[in-house]
Amino acid sequence: MRAIIAGGSGLIGRELAASLAGDGYEVIVLSRRPEHVRNLATGVRAERWDGRTADGWSKLADGADAIINLAGEGLASGLWTADRKLRIRQSRIAAGQAIVQAVQAATNKPRVVIQQSGIGHYGFHGDEIITEADVAGRDFLASVTLDWEAATAPVEAWGVRRVITRSAPVLSKKGGLLSLMMLPFRFFVGGPLGSGRQWLPWIHMADEIAIMRLAISNDTMQGAFNATAPHPVTNAEFSRILGRVMHRPSFMRVPAFAIRLALGELADSVLQGQRAVPDRLLKMGYVFRFPDLEGALRDLLGRAG
Repeated sequence: MRAIIAGGSGLIGRELAASLAGDGYEVIVLSRRPEHVRNLATGVRAERWDGRTADGWSKLADGADAIINLAGEGLASGLWTADRKLRIRQSRIAAGQAIVQAVQAATNKPRVVIQQSGIGHYGFHGDEIITEADVAGRDFLASVTLDWEAATAPVEAWGVRRVITRSAPVLSKKGGLLSLMMLPFRFFVGGPLGSGRQWLPWIHMADEIAIMRLAISNDTMQGAFNATAPHPVTNAEFSRILGRVMHRPSFMRVPAFAIRLALGELADSVLQGQRAVPDRLLKMGYVFRFPDLEGALRDLLGRAG
């Protein structure tokens, strides 16, 4: 069994690679600088790619069980200048096109291509509940997800099953959203962002990986699935629960203007959010390991109360 992960050296990719390797998969992580990829799990190796073509690695796709595309420039690694927005979009399109090239060249096509995307696909809907039946938004992030998802669509013409995982921010003790949210609480200055009324979809890393594993093994899964916990919370509620789990107060509200000064256009995602739910996963019977935020945070932070 062989799985190829583009963008596999990041937070989610490493966890997925370790999970698959632990079950006997041969796991290949594609990286521009494989010599710099350290501490991969046993059974996982890094191979070089340029992020734009299938040159040098396309033979690995022949007979692969799965190709998982997580690749793309980070959204939160700097202000969204015109140049960065172009790089964010082009990095995702190019990675998808490289995977299409590899699938096209393969004599024995991969069984499935899993295309990562995000809940930002839907834009901003206030208190409206969002499912996979809702259309894409019109903001920058929504347009990026449209291009990202479309980049690997051609593989379906060759009979390859494709699953799109529109992921909420993933909660992990190793980094990402939770580490950023915890920082002010450590110094007793935690609290809601902006009004606090905006919805904050989330998912525990264990469920994120389990959903991707299910997409590999379940031949009936096809199309888009919201990879988000079934009980989204408002930003204020997230802050209250995080403060309770960390035994810290949660009263220092960060005003919206300060967030906009710090983050620029990216602030819209923080101050508006989406009330997204995993409708298709629930209907197919997926049981979340961590459906509620407090249980998820207590598991990750190791605090009983």
